[in-house]
Parts: sequence; structure tokens; C-alpha cells
Amino acid sequence: AHVSCLAEQAKILVAEAEENNLDLKVKRARWARWSACSLCEQRYHGAVACALGWACWNTYAGRPESDTPRQLAMNLLGVGLYQAQHLEEALSVREAALSMARRLGGPAEHILTLQGNLANLYGQLGQKEQALRLRRDVYAGTLRLHGEEKEHTLIEANNYAMNLLDLRRFEEVKLFLRKMLPVAQRVLTDSHLITLKMRCCLAMALHDDPSATLDNFREAVTTLEDVGRIARRVLGAKHPFVGLTELRLRNARATARARELNVSSLADELEAMTP
Repeated sequence: AHVSCLAEQAKILVAEAEENNLDLKVKRARWARWSACSLCEQRYHGAVACALGWACWNTYAGRPESDTPRQLAMNLLGVGLYQAQHLEEALSVREAALSMARRLGGPAEHILTLQGNLANLYGQLGQKEQALRLRRDVYAGTLRLHGEEKEHTLIEANNYAMNLLDLRRFEEVKLFLRKMLPVAQRVLTDSHLITLKMRCCLAMALHDDPSATLDNFREAVTTLEDVGRIARRVLGAKHPFVGLTELRLRNARATARARELNVSSLADELEAMTP
């Protein structure tokens, strides 16, 4: 179908739902026509998602800011631009969406979601400091809303730690994750993907730190070995996280072996110099 036909169909279905004051479930189903096929129910992607995002926005942009379809249309436009890899434009839309939500006094959970989406975009555009500031705010806000021992809080803790790692703030990563990992292990268990990701992040901070000692390298290797075993058992050998962990483990083992050889060589030289 032509994009214009898909847009017209979605527009008509949503208008009928509004005019007839249909229930929320029906309204949601009809709104979904802007983003997914009515036959196979698969979401549109790439250029089609982007074109429908613009068509949706042009349909509802004239409504008041507080109008729900207008807010949904702005979100759909941001998603479409992102999927088509128009990241700078997507960033502008998501910044506007966050600003609007704050003006309207939107729910805290919704604002945190918008901030998280914006942080992802900043990171992809190389604006790492901006991404970190938002991630810190999202983690702090989620902690206030849900407390420390909730899965959503631990997900945001992991996201924050990964942003710190991306900026090579190794000491902050280690301090933060040594505090949060016992919580994740208690609440989610050792086999949960978020716990595994946290442990992997800690191992990377130990390994990548320029001031790392041989003991740090050994801890990184031991941690990655354990994470790899658990991930392979729980997630299956073909899961992307398993492959990534095994790659990191190979690198960590090579680094640890090289450091051990250096230490051994230095010890031999010092012994030879002893009268």
C-alpha cells in the first residue's frame, strides 16, 4: 500500500473512534494503525515509519499541546525519524517532547521515559556528557519513585554505569557497581540479564582502567568466565550477550597473560641483578 493510503486509513479510523466516543481499548487499537500493519500487525520501520510519523504529526499538530493524539503524534514522529536514522531531527523532536511534558506537568514516569530516550540519542550522537547527565537524573528519579530494590531501578542503574564506562570514569563505575551488584543479586538473582550486564560492566571497568593491576585483570577474567557460564546456560549459546561476553573474555585473558609475563620477566631481571 502507498504510505498516503496507510495514513488516510489510520486518520479515518482514529477520527471515527473519537467521534463515536469508543472505549479506550478500541482507541488504542485504531491509533496503532499509524505504526503497525493491520494484517500482520508488524510495526513499520525505516522510511515507511518516518513517512507515517510525519503524516501523523501533520494531522494532529494543530491541536492544543494538552491533546493526547497530538502528544502521541510527536512521539511517533520521533520514533520514525530515529528508525530512519535522522538522528539530529529525532533529537530535536524528543527535546521538544520532554519540554512539553514538563510544561504540562506530565507524570513523573513519563518524563523519566522521555529523558531515557533522549539520553540514548545523545549517546549515539557522541554527546556523552549530556547523555550521562540525563542518565544520572533518570536513575535518581527512578530511585525516588520505586526505591532501590525494584527491577526498573536496577535497569536504570546499569544504564547509568554503562554511560560512566563510556566516559572512562572507571573508579566511579567500580564504586557504584560494587554497591549495586549485591542489590541486583538479591532482588533479581545471579542469572538475571541485568545482573549479568552489571557484572560484565564491572569487569570492563577493571580491565580497561589504565591503572589496573594484575589482580584487577585476574578479577576481570574470573568475573567474565562466571558471567559467560551463567549466560550460556540461561540465555543459550546464540544470544548476542553470550557472544559479546566471550569476546571480552578472550581479550581479558590475553591482557592478563601479557601482564603476567611482564611481571615474571621483571622478577627474573631483578633476581639476576641481585649480587
